[in-house]
Amino acid sequence: MFKKRFVLLSMLSLCFFLTISTVASASSKGNLLSPKKIITVAHRGASGYVPEHTILSYETAQKMKADYIELDLQMTKDGQLIVMHDEKLDRTTNGTGWVKDHTLSEIKALDAGSWFNEAYPDKAKAEYVGLQVPTLEEILNHFGKHANYYIETKAPDIYPGMEEKLIASLKKHGLVGVRTKPGQVIIQSFSKESLLKVHKIESDIPTVQLMEAEDVNSLKHSDLEEIASYAVGVGPDYESLNANRIQEFRRFGLLIHPYTVNEEGDMRKLLEWGVTGVFTNYTDLFNQVKKIINTN
Repeated sequence: MFKKRFVLLSMLSLCFFLTISTVASASSKGNLLSPKKIITVAHRGASGYVPEHTILSYETAQKMKADYIELDLQMTKDGQLIVMHDEKLDRTTNGTGWVKDHTLSEIKALDAGSWFNEAYPDKAKAEYVGLQVPTLEEILNHFGKHANYYIETKAPDIYPGMEEKLIASLKKHGLVGVRTKPGQVIIQSFSKESLLKVHKIESDIPTVQLMEAEDVNSLKHSDLEEIASYAVGVGPDYESLNANRIQEFRRFGLLIHPYTVNEEGDMRKLLEWGVTGVFTNYTDLFNQVKKIINTN
C-alpha cells in the first residue's frame, strides 16, 4: 500500500513539475523582454509598403503581426510631439525646412504620402496622396493598448523637454505603471543622456541604447557594464555585428535588436547568431523567416 502511494505521489509531483515548467516556458516566450522572445519591430511601420510613420503604415504593420510599431519623435515650434524620422520636412513631405521651425498646424497641412508614390512607383497607391504627419497623441489615441510601442527620442538635444512630454502622454494613455504589461513601451535613443533622463523620470520604462557601427566596433568591457546599468538592450547597426559580438552582448544580459534588416539572408544569419529581434521594413518577411527557423 505504501509503495503504491509513493509511486502515485511521485507521478503527481512529476506532473506538477512539468506543468509548472511548461507554464514558465510559455510565460517566458510571451514576455516581450525575455531573451527567448524574438521580436519583430515594424521600422517606421510597414515602411517597405506604405509611406513611413503614417497611421496607415502602422495599421498595415499590425495586420502583418508586428510585435512593435516604431515611432520616431520630433517636436514642433509650438511644442507638439510628432512622429517623423527626419529633423527636416523635405524628404517625406511637400514642405521644406526644419520641424522645429514649423507649428503643428503648418505641418498638418502638408502631404506626407505622395513622396512615396514618386519614390516607389511600383508600390504607388492613390490612397497615399494627402496622408498626414501624425502626432504622438493621435497614434496613442488610435492604437491605445492594442499595440506595443518602440519609441525613439530623436535629436533630444535640440528639443528640450521632449522626454517629459513623452512620458506624460504615455501616462495619460495608461501605458506606464503596474497595470501595463512589461515591455509594452520601450524607449530607445542614440543619446545616453536622454535615456538616463527617461530613467530618472520613470524608472519602470525599459530603455535601449542605439549604436552606430563605429560605436559597436570600439566597445570595451566597461562600456557594456555601463550600458547594462541603465538599458535592457542595445540597438546596433546590423552590419557591425558578428556572432562573437552578439554573444558578448548576451553575456551582459542585454537584448539585441539591430536595425534595419530587410534581406532574408541577413535575417537568417542574425537569428542564427543569437539576436533577440530586428527592426525591419518588411514585417511579413521577418515573421516568415522566424517561422521557418522555429520549425527546423
